[in-house]
Amino acid sequence: NCEGVRTKNSLFIYDKLNLTKKLLKVIQQVKTMFYINKISNDEDYDDPRREFLTKMLGAGAFTATGASGILMPDTAEAQLFGRVPKKMKKNKSFYQIKGDVAVNGKSATEDTFVETNDEVVTGDSSSAIFVVGRDAFILRENSRLKLSGTGLLLNSMRLFSGKILSVFGKRRANEQKHLMQTQVATIGIRGTGVYCESDPEKTYLCTCYGVTDMAAKSDKGASRERVESFRHDAPKYILKDGATGKKIVAAPFINHTDEELLLVETLVGRKPPYSVGTDDYSSPRREY
Repeated sequence: NCEGVRTKNSLFIYDKLNLTKKLLKVIQQVKTMFYINKISNDEDYDDPRREFLTKMLGAGAFTATGASGILMPDTAEAQLFGRVPKKMKKNKSFYQIKGDVAVNGKSATEDTFVETNDEVVTGDSSSAIFVVGRDAFILRENSRLKLSGTGLLLNSMRLFSGKILSVFGKRRANEQKHLMQTQVATIGIRGTGVYCESDPEKTYLCTCYGVTDMAAKSDKGASRERVESFRHDAPKYILKDGATGKKIVAAPFINHTDEELLLVETLVGRKPPYSVGTDDYSSPRREY
């Protein structure tokens, strides 16, 4: 009868949906294992970044998706070291501490609160993921970062040494724009995600998205450039030495990922301005 036919059809459709879900889960698991193997053997990933991303995958915090195997957050069952990546509570700063991390000279824990005039330092094989107000950071090994601001609003930061991935919330019209300084460069920030490496001879700066105004200190700003980027469009080296007015030069894309940007933006309740997973950024975006 008609009722029996409808029941059989419903059961058939239900079984097909269940099978499709199971197949998709198996495909997802295979892609995840493939990506773990890829980053474990890819020389483009430095050791701390390789360990960080492998651990995220293994914990289920992100799942491999898309033809390129790029990671996306798995909101249903994501867990990173026991918790889902989500917006940090107002009374919390650190999302993760690995190894030796100090705030104002004192050993930090995940309960340590970072204020806008603090100094954060990491040791060998150490890193910190933390939030200050509207901004979030991944500070890599052997780094020294001095913050400056009022209340929970950062006005400036100085990276004396090391490497940092940063995402900054937009400043209102009546708020001071953000300024980043290294040993050789001054960088104005305009609602931006940036990756920076600082040493005595040069600064590496990738404007991951947004706008930066960069200048070399050694020739009093004669070397100056504005970068407007949608997605890692124009990484630069700012040099200590070189011809006056020519101390900002093109650089490759190195040592950071869209997945890390997605993580830190999540911690401040935002997301990158593009879909993570639509391209592969383990190599430079363009030839230099």
